[in-house]
Amino acid sequence: MADYPNFTWREYGLRVGCWRMFDLFDAAGVPLSVTFNAKTALERGEIIERVKAQHWELVAHNYEQGELLPQYMFDPAGEKAVIHETLKVYEKVVGRKAGGWLSSSLRSTPNTPEILAEAGLKYLCDYMNDDQPYLIHTAHGPLVNVPYSVEINDFTFFHRRAMSSEDALLMLKSQFNELYAESAKTGKMMNIGLHPHVSGHPHRMQFFRDFLSYVRQFDDVWHARREDVADWYLANHASHIPPR
Repeated sequence: MADYPNFTWREYGLRVGCWRMFDLFDAAGVPLSVTFNAKTALERGEIIERVKAQHWELVAHNYEQGELLPQYMFDPAGEKAVIHETLKVYEKVVGRKAGGWLSSSLRSTPNTPEILAEAGLKYLCDYMNDDQPYLIHTAHGPLVNVPYSVEINDFTFFHRRAMSSEDALLMLKSQFNELYAESAKTGKMMNIGLHPHVSGHPHRMQFFRDFLSYVRQFDDVWHARREDVADWYLANHASHIPPR
């Protein structure tokens, strides 16, 4: 039986929601890191072209959303094939090699960092255990973990916790305030995970405008793409990278 409610809800993000969010963040002058799987890239090329035109970042995100890497836990060759096919599509549609990777549902295997580093990627986003990027040593060179978050994530605060936009705004401000205070001693990263079928509805837009307006009141805030964070980390922590 076709699951039309779930399918069309998600389809809203591709047909309507992402464009509304693109316009909002473009107007705010805030760059985005946009994750996409290879299947979406092949079927929704207009989205890829808009992100490229904005000079935002595209992050490889598996071949298709439902094929999770842990099903290849004991099949490294199979996992490698999925990743390489995804990266092949990325290069075809984006016109450059991928810099980073986010596994679908953040589900990866112990082999994933090695496969990504061997393929020439600089970073992954699957681990949520820090507020700063950190280095992963692999047999194929360094890989930076640029942390993701399911805590500061629209699925969590809007659907799992049923928070109002006002409550979510207060939470984001509190998260930002604490990290900003801590950054007096060492830089901190605030990740906000958004999905266009969740956050791309009209009633959410003022929520984002209010938060971005709040952040603009503070000095020394870097609105960075994930690849920018990885590049900064590699450039500034060269002494921590062992020779190969």
